Amino acid sequence: MKRAVSISIGSSKRDKAVTVKLLGEEVSIERIGTDGDMEAAARKYQELDGKVDAFGVGGADLGLMVDDKWYRLYSVEKMVRFIKETPVVDGTGLKNTLEKKAAPFVEARLGDYVKKMGGKKAFVMTGADRWGLAHGFVQAGYECVFGDLMFSLGIPIALHTEKQLKTLAGFLMPIAGRLPFEWVYPTGEKQEERKPKHPEHFHWATVAAGDCHYIKRYMPDDMKGKIVVTNTTTQEDVALFKKCGVQYLVTTTPVLEGRSFGTNMMEAALIAISGKKRALTRDEYNELLDKLSFEPTLQELN
Repeated sequence: MKRAVSISIGSSKRDKAVTVKLLGEEVSIERIGTDGDMEAAARKYQELDGKVDAFGVGGADLGLMVDDKWYRLYSVEKMVRFIKETPVVDGTGLKNTLEKKAAPFVEARLGDYVKKMGGKKAFVMTGADRWGLAHGFVQAGYECVFGDLMFSLGIPIALHTEKQLKTLAGFLMPIAGRLPFEWVYPTGEKQEERKPKHPEHFHWATVAAGDCHYIKRYMPDDMKGKIVVTNTTTQEDVALFKKCGVQYLVTTTPVLEGRSFGTNMMEAALIAISGKKRALTRDEYNELLDKLSFEPTLQELN
């Protein structure tokens, strides 16, 4: 049996392990949280290096792929410094393949509902680190607000175009990539805190899309009728969305035993079953995704 492990600097409360069969191959997928301790994560990678088929980096990114340009996050690289044998990925491969399918899926399954609720308006929490998701909504004709400045840097300025996202990334990432990761993204127990922020953009949008931690942390208590497009949901996350009035939840990765895992976890699982012992190319990911018939999952909550 193949084994893929995601080691996350997120909360250990979200840990989960399941065994699934993909393309006839049994694979154990396991998420291990270190509650914000990056050094503990590094040591866990060291302990398991060479003993598992693929690693995922959870709760952080090794970098951002904005269009076709890669920006390193230097503070996260120390987390994987002890890995010598096992391939390690952070989900970027699936963010730029699988997540592109989200907007067309929403249009196909919920197009009439979108029209009824005010039309094609998407509030994407951060477009730079989920380029595939953001690009998909732009290509589907959605009017978009990107919250990169608002949520990552605390600057209350909305972005509206892909050109603005690329310009922002080109200007800021050489600097932001060297900042401590916890300055720009909640880690450990902070991921469970609720701090509603910029409710006007949530209320304006028909769809709130992006990182689950960002959506949970910043969304208002009133999300009545909204569509949430995200991934990495636990049963507790789903209950919160339901309580706040979210009508439909779309997850970009499959729901396995009551939860959807992160793109890094699913990307590691695909590497494990491929047997290639390395990160896959975009074409290789697409080929596997076609064979697996992976598509977003839709849940009606209210």
